[in-house]
Amino acid sequence: MITSIRELVQINSVEQPAEADAPFGPGVRAALHRALSLSRELGFETVNLDNYIGYARYGQGQNYVCAIGHVDVVPPGDGWKQPPFSGYLENGVLYGRGVLDNKGPVLACLYGLAALKELKLPLKRQVRIIFGCDEETGFKDLAYYLEREKPPAYGFTPDCKYPVVYGERGRAVIRAVGSSGELERFFHFVNQYFIGAKSSGDRLGIDISHPEYGMMKMRSYRLGTGAEENGEAGSVFFEAALSYPKGITVTEILERIRAKAAAFGLKVGLVQNYDPVAFDKGSPMVQALRECYEQVTGLNGMPVTTTGGTYAKAMPGIVPFGPSFPGQKGIGHNPNEWMTTADLVTNAKIYALALYRLAVL
Repeated sequence: MITSIRELVQINSVEQPAEADAPFGPGVRAALHRALSLSRELGFETVNLDNYIGYARYGQGQNYVCAIGHVDVVPPGDGWKQPPFSGYLENGVLYGRGVLDNKGPVLACLYGLAALKELKLPLKRQVRIIFGCDEETGFKDLAYYLEREKPPAYGFTPDCKYPVVYGERGRAVIRAVGSSGELERFFHFVNQYFIGAKSSGDRLGIDISHPEYGMMKMRSYRLGTGAEENGEAGSVFFEAALSYPKGITVTEILERIRAKAAAFGLKVGLVQNYDPVAFDKGSPMVQALRECYEQVTGLNGMPVTTTGGTYAKAMPGIVPFGPSFPGQKGIGHNPNEWMTTADLVTNAKIYALALYRLAVL
């Protein structure tokens, strides 16, 4: 398994311009092909949906359960001690872009399923390991999948943290647009309400808190020009990603920001939005995943919420589940992204048990 993960990490699968038969670029396509060929080597049937997304499958039945991860990665950036696509292994720690997010975990799911196949355990449902290709830049892969395949009965994405996550915050990107001829007013608004303010959005009146989901958080600020975004000539814009808790709608958020921006002559629009995700903590699926985590690790598996955003935003019936353990933060998307080989093995054990439990629910 570790050898396979290193091999997949060595493929630079940052999204590139589309080519023939490569909607997300040749690197992402190469990573998908390798994941599917590895699946066939392990004895699974595979399906490739036009290089948008693919999956390995095992077992029979109209209904299926799944683990859905992704093989695309964010750009490596600077600050690496070793080349980011080398799959460098030292003292039991594997380094590389995609080791954690998400090539290591999705292959841990695949090898977990291989263990079930080897054990010949009877399953009530088909099991799929789905390899996404556009998780980092837009979920177009998942939209393509859901146009052609029905959603799973149960499932999880190994692209977040443990214990099982029953709720995700909403994720919205808002854009304030002004005139390049009125830069002083534009920058005053940006500095007062974003750069020089708390990330909770207190000055905008959107500092909403929820007892389970926590406080609103603004981040990933971006400045640009209209020409850069095919927008209005002579315009400038400022974008912010908002991680917002349950209890407020994106419409309410926009109304409050627009009320502040109007005094500066700025227009505020919505670039993207995914509503909060909420599952019943006592549901059979959430409880089964909790028990799998507790059985393998011996740790408290009380379900939690997350500020992050995963495929659970767009794939019905799934929750985030692993791969990071409590205390492991700030690893994905950063230089020297890592996972220990011991944690990868533990993940494979948890995922094997989880796929089995979901397949017999």
